[in-house]
Amino acid sequence: MATKHEQILQYIDELPVGEKISVRQIAKALAVSEGTAYRAIKDAENKGYVSTIERVGTIRIERKKKENIEKLTFAEVVNIVDGQVLGGRAGLHKTLNKFVIGAMKLEAMMRYTDAGNLLIVGNRTQAHELALKAGAAVLITGGFDTEDHVKKLADDLQLPVISSSYDTFTVATMINRAIYDQLIKKEIVLVEDILTPLQEAIVLKTTDTIEDWLKYNRETNHSRFPVVDHNLKVQGVVTSKDIMGHDPGMPIEKVMTKNPMTVGGKTSVASSSHMMVWEGIELLPVVDEANKLEGIVSRQDVLKALQMIQRQPQVGETIDDIVTNQLVLTRGKTKGEDVYRCEVTPQMTNHLGTISYGVFTTIVSEAANRVLRSYKKGDLVVENMTIYFIKPVQIDSMLEIYPKVLEVGRKFGKVDVEVFNEGVLVGKAMMMCQLIDRH
Repeated sequence: MATKHEQILQYIDELPVGEKISVRQIAKALAVSEGTAYRAIKDAENKGYVSTIERVGTIRIERKKKENIEKLTFAEVVNIVDGQVLGGRAGLHKTLNKFVIGAMKLEAMMRYTDAGNLLIVGNRTQAHELALKAGAAVLITGGFDTEDHVKKLADDLQLPVISSSYDTFTVATMINRAIYDQLIKKEIVLVEDILTPLQEAIVLKTTDTIEDWLKYNRETNHSRFPVVDHNLKVQGVVTSKDIMGHDPGMPIEKVMTKNPMTVGGKTSVASSSHMMVWEGIELLPVVDEANKLEGIVSRQDVLKALQMIQRQPQVGETIDDIVTNQLVLTRGKTKGEDVYRCEVTPQMTNHLGTISYGVFTTIVSEAANRVLRSYKKGDLVVENMTIYFIKPVQIDSMLEIYPKVLEVGRKFGKVDVEVFNEGVLVGKAMMMCQLIDRH
């Protein structure tokens, strides 16, 4: 039986897109407390199928697929630009295909404005009207209002007219930034993207016996299974080590490992790989907020995903990408010595104009990563890093990074990194890494 929280989420999910939602209405419709209704609405907002706008309320919006994440709804635009909705509230759930900046003559502006667009323009009433008639929504910059007949037209056509106190350039930058941030999120592979769903996973119940484990083991050649109770809540994990030497008739719950580590669907694959490496785990149950099993993820799934990520072209660059792209390999004076050069660009500095501590850490860890990869083919996880000397480095300086492998074993590597600027030592660090074999 679904919990009240799950029932509310299902109720919201089945509402038509564009429907207005309120805590009181949901509490009344499903006979739950307002506190329970509020928590469920917030959860639905986090899951991306409702949006709350100041002075408008909460509305049901289209749930985004991962490949369509770079599209924003007009409701999200209102929140991004701290906007006020002047008309066309019924269309806030719609998605915009592209935005057009109206910094040109009216005829030229209309040539670029199509249905599903968002026209960003100042105090130009005629442009507002023509854009709506062309099927586009309007974002008025500079905090201006519009005529009443334009608001009525927006209501009739269900196309939002939004006003923001920011100027056109700032608004365009804010929307661009939001799309860019979502592109970066899209590239981060999550557990929900790679898990084996509950319907396809083999799961044991607490009431099952070792005999059932043996049967599944013979059928699948797998030796690790999650164990759930009658509500599908995870109670443990059972492996071949747990059942060894026990009677086949013994209940699974007597031998299983209780309170296993679990992950949520929104956990990143990289984070799951760290857990698996550090804890020596081969299988992680994937659970929802109520600890109910949604699927499983294995070490093989994680390794395959990590390899796939490395082959993917990057779309949105993170600060780490910008920094690591600056690292260029050159050969040192002694044979086999790798030296990396890196220019300190304005993005890498702090408010004083010297290299930021975070950027220095990224440079050091990337150099150590690259030098270790020449020894071991596979992925690695930084276990600890000690920066024991750092001096300020000015903007536009050229750094030379010397990573030196002190020790490398089957499962770990130890690297010492020295950083020079114009022949002067400006930083020293030591890193310990765990190595993940790809087999």
